[in-house]
Amino acid sequence: MFGIVRPCSHRLGEGLKTQWMAHLCGLCLALRGDHGQFARVVTNYDGLLISVLTEAQAERSTGWRRTAGPCPLRGMRTASVAQGEGARLAAAVSLVLASAKVRDHVADKDGLLARRPVALAARRVAASWGRAGARTGSDVGFDTAVLVDAVDRQVGIEELAGPGTPLLTVTEPTETATAAAFAHTAVLAGRPGNAEPLAEAGRLFGRLAHLLDAVEDRETDAASGAWNPLTATGTPLVEARRLADDALHGIRLALREVEFTDGKLAHLLLAHELGRSVDRAFGTSGCGHQDHADGARGAFGPPQHGGPYNPQSPYDGQNPYAGGGNPFGGAPSFPPPGPGRRGFWAGCAAAIGVCCTCKVCCADEFEGPWSRKKREGCLGNCDCDCSCCEACEICECCECCSCCDCGL
Repeated sequence: MFGIVRPCSHRLGEGLKTQWMAHLCGLCLALRGDHGQFARVVTNYDGLLISVLTEAQAERSTGWRRTAGPCPLRGMRTASVAQGEGARLAAAVSLVLASAKVRDHVADKDGLLARRPVALAARRVAASWGRAGARTGSDVGFDTAVLVDAVDRQVGIEELAGPGTPLLTVTEPTETATAAAFAHTAVLAGRPGNAEPLAEAGRLFGRLAHLLDAVEDRETDAASGAWNPLTATGTPLVEARRLADDALHGIRLALREVEFTDGKLAHLLLAHELGRSVDRAFGTSGCGHQDHADGARGAFGPPQHGGPYNPQSPYDGQNPYAGGGNPFGGAPSFPPPGPGRRGFWAGCAAAIGVCCTCKVCCADEFEGPWSRKKREGCLGNCDCDCSCCEACEICECCECCSCCDCGL
């Protein structure tokens, strides 16, 4: 699972959570149905926005849902899941972009992909995903060539980018790709008048996704020597935050021009959750345009440990691993498991199982790989203040919601 839109069940409420899970499961099953079990690994949160937008615009009919059989990821329960062209378009986009992501990691020689046999296998998988996405895209009338072209242009742009290059020059291919995908949801839903505002929302969503990915990876890219758009162009975080806030505001304005049949879930994800994604990436809870009188608070709210604006360690500069030391002392070793706990290697095996079955994301609760304690799945685990979000589900246009300034 990857993506920048990661809502929790507290903010969604029971009704919208059911809808969100229907689209998530629908995307997963569309991938399996058209391309086999292994294709399900490209299921991602951002991809299901395509399915959400398509259904939000479409006239209500009996063809948008089906009852799926028991699934281990749902505790062997049946569920109503999304189906149809929206889910298939989401699958096509997810496959093509996952293919591009794998090729990018191979080119950067990340981790195991630095080894030639692994890189060769990854290239073959990426090529297979690219072809599969193109087939499914063609079936729903979407030409995935625009996505492939954007990926190819991205490589050339990054090679030429340097200090002084406008950051939006680097994000343009991503913007073009997401604009095309968002706009095609209007075609599938039979609302061609929505294509233009959705293309604008998609363009800005692509910009935001690229920016947040760059912000979140900035420190790790610097440590590994990988290419990062902020570092390469010399863009300060203050400017990146301003661009992110402008993109978020533009998405909200574009959504006002879209005619929805039932846009509650789309509105919550794109108008509310995107704002929280920006705060999460920048390690803040404020707006980049705010000017605080208290200089100690900084331009983006109070300092937070570990965030990109205050990357301080809780050890106050004393790194227990400094000098290549081992926190357990001597040669590499692992602490013995406590009562009821799994050992290190058994825990690793359990962790792989939990991640590969997506229980971390989809299950209401799962067993901790090492501790064996019951833990909540991602949809139920958040640190948000959800007191103002119930109104979003109750009202039709969210004018009564004070969570954001979108005014929808």
